[in-house]
Amino acid sequence: MLVVQDGEALARFGDNGAELLFVSPGQAPEGTRFLLGVDSADVAYFGVAAALPDAPDATVRPAGLRTVGAVLSDRDAGLLTHAVALANWHASAGFCPRCGAATDPAPAGHIRRCSAEGTDIFPRIDPAVIMLITDPGDRCLLARNTRWPAGRVSVLAGFVEPGESAEAAVAREVREETGVVVGAVHYAASQPWPMPFSLMLGFRGEAVETRIEVDDDEISEAAWYSRDDLREALVSGRLRMPPSLSISRWLIETWYGGPLPASA
Repeated sequence: MLVVQDGEALARFGDNGAELLFVSPGQAPEGTRFLLGVDSADVAYFGVAAALPDAPDATVRPAGLRTVGAVLSDRDAGLLTHAVALANWHASAGFCPRCGAATDPAPAGHIRRCSAEGTDIFPRIDPAVIMLITDPGDRCLLARNTRWPAGRVSVLAGFVEPGESAEAAVAREVREETGVVVGAVHYAASQPWPMPFSLMLGFRGEAVETRIEVDDDEISEAAWYSRDDLREALVSGRLRMPPSLSISRWLIETWYGGPLPASA
């Protein structure tokens, strides 16, 4: 059983990466429990939203997806992502949105049930688009969020509005934040991001009008980068990229043609 609290679980760190620390059901603390899945060897994994146990030794410490996701095995990264998403949802879904009565976890923890009406309430997922936009010269558009430190840039992203397709959200968000007009949009990949409920839908888009005029609300600066431009900015330390486990980094590296160079 995997114990999660505030987006973190215990992980053991070593020379070859990290692995999650599991406890037996009898040792697990009290809390909301939920099924995470069954592997090919018929081993069932459960999560529990509760206070983290004490670390047994100095190699074990609490860690979240942002800090440990890239060095976990595929199994452990998937389990932690699933557990954090369900724990976040259970923490926010304690009352029925229809009548306000308390809700209770239903079997397996993938449903909460209204104690008054019996209505089933399912986990919330917020679709968001994240997109790498290129101009006719195959330069990519990178921007800095107003809350980020100087030099940190990434691709653009935003939430899908009610009644809007994901492709329309790509064009709208890019135009709202940078003034760039997008034409063709192509789906690339997706990534669950339970911070707290997002599903990131990755796209590639082609700009038809390239003049940049940032909104100064969410975006403080944006620019077009050729591969040579980006290489020079990264090697010199002038720019910093998103973390390696993120779909934003994957989109940039897919356009770049391989791993990005490290700062000198």
